[in-house]
Amino acid sequence: MLGLAKRVDAVEAKAKPNVVIIVADDLGWADVGFHSDRIPTPNIDRIAREGVELDQFYVFPMCSPTRAGLMTGRYPIRFGMARAVIPPWRHFGLDPAELTLPEALGKLGYAHRGIFGKWHLGHNDPKWHPNNQGFTHFHGHFNGAIDYFDLTREGERDWHLNGKTNPETGYATDLIAGAASQFISRHAKGEAPYFCYVPFNAPHSPFQASDKYLKKFAHLVSPDAKGKNKTLRQTVAAMVACMDDGIGRILKTIDASGEAANTIVLFFSDNGGVGGLPRNNLPLRGNKLDAWEGGIRVAAAMRWPGGGVADGKKITVPISCIDVMPTLARLAGGTAELGNKPFDGRDVLDVLQAKRGQLDRELYFYHGQGGEAKEKIAMRTAKWKLLINGPNISSGKWKTKKHERFLFRIDRDPNETTDLLGQHPKVAADLAKKLITFRRLQPETSVEIYGAGRRQFKAPKDWRIK
Repeated sequence: MLGLAKRVDAVEAKAKPNVVIIVADDLGWADVGFHSDRIPTPNIDRIAREGVELDQFYVFPMCSPTRAGLMTGRYPIRFGMARAVIPPWRHFGLDPAELTLPEALGKLGYAHRGIFGKWHLGHNDPKWHPNNQGFTHFHGHFNGAIDYFDLTREGERDWHLNGKTNPETGYATDLIAGAASQFISRHAKGEAPYFCYVPFNAPHSPFQASDKYLKKFAHLVSPDAKGKNKTLRQTVAAMVACMDDGIGRILKTIDASGEAANTIVLFFSDNGGVGGLPRNNLPLRGNKLDAWEGGIRVAAAMRWPGGGVADGKKITVPISCIDVMPTLARLAGGTAELGNKPFDGRDVLDVLQAKRGQLDRELYFYHGQGGEAKEKIAMRTAKWKLLINGPNISSGKWKTKKHERFLFRIDRDPNETTDLLGQHPKVAADLAKKLITFRRLQPETSVEIYGAGRRQFKAPKDWRIK
């Protein structure tokens, strides 16, 4: 009887979908083929064509907070991860007390949970490392902005395989795609479903690409520009094309496994494109590090043929990276009580299946990397968006001369062209109260602003932390 019970459990586990989450780094809104013709991305486009385009998918204005929200289903401000990214010199990380997505899926029958690429959620203590946060396999780098060819950051090699220095060589994007594909091939036909998280470091700086891809975009060289700006657009296009080919490799591996119908593939960028690349977020306003739409509304698509997420529909309901964990937890048989802390995100499966065309909710965004005098904070409802740039509003002050304030009917004006603050002061005041309450969630122990402690820092050998 025990053997029969194990076989039944295995069948039930395998009925749960495999999960592949692919995250680009600093990809612009206009840098995918289903938004513009700037850069051909046939494989990313395929996810949208065979699945759904997530037209209003929201993240946070920069890298680490988005990843923290994805991993927990909670606003990262609650555990001090919203203000800034985690640079190499920072002793801070995702609180182990938070239930992570791989930990949750592990409880729900996902025996193999791999991460391939950029972690960026803490590195200066093993308790923050991926293998201690729910992943059974880690192949990639702790820090952001590593060199794509020699795989270093701050002069030390940052390339790891399950706690050990990984000696392999190659271009980072290719290595990430290859390792993820091997993981999928190895575990696709096992008794349990798998979780494969692929956070590419492309097309984040440093802007580096192989000659193979640079040649494809030679027409994008700007002869009138100066210095590196001459080849900047060419190089970024080459980096995106290489990542798209890597995604194509992953999709082919899923197809070859015979389990494509029951494999969720979710793609999105961790934030908007950088401001140094003109027009990459058009027609949205703003860039990475902004609370404008160009910093927080990103290119995204999802495919799950066996789950009704298909047929090339465009989903226009606002959803967020914090919705991923509660949605997947439900699909895997869990509930909102899976951990000891409630989700801020929502289960949005019916939205993804185009069964619901409206979702009454509020979304909040915060960026404080430049210090409390230069914070950027915003919230949106189904209709409205209030955005405030300036000093920390947790004191309750938000209408001083040092604050820039904007109110938009975001449902009608997604490109934030017409400020309605003067016409609707009561709406703004009501939203501001909620925004102040949100800002007050930040605990005293929070990640510091970006530059603090940089001068005294020296990277450990091969980024090995014992």
